[in-house]
Amino acid sequence: FNWLWLSCSGFFYQYFRCYSPIAFQKKNDPTGKYIRKYIPALRKIPDKYIYEPWKAPKAVQEKCGCVVGVDYPKPIVDHASVSKENMTR
Repeated sequence: FNWLWLSCSGFFYQYFRCYSPIAFQKKNDPTGKYIRKYIPALRKIPDKYIYEPWKAPKAVQEKCGCVVGVDYPKPIVDHASVSKENMTR
């Protein structure tokens, strides 16, 4: 299985589980050590927003030097809505 299948972000949904790329990581790496290592733009983002930097207030993003849409891309899809949509297929 690949990540698109398990996250229900693409193709179709066939199983009763849908893994969230956000919740799964929060549970397994709450401080974002892995993300900070491989995505330098997010190194200064507080733990609270490390997996959803677009939810950080603009002032926090600016203070950390990582403004979403400028220094880091905006989300391509809203996982919550896209996964639900794909589960109905």
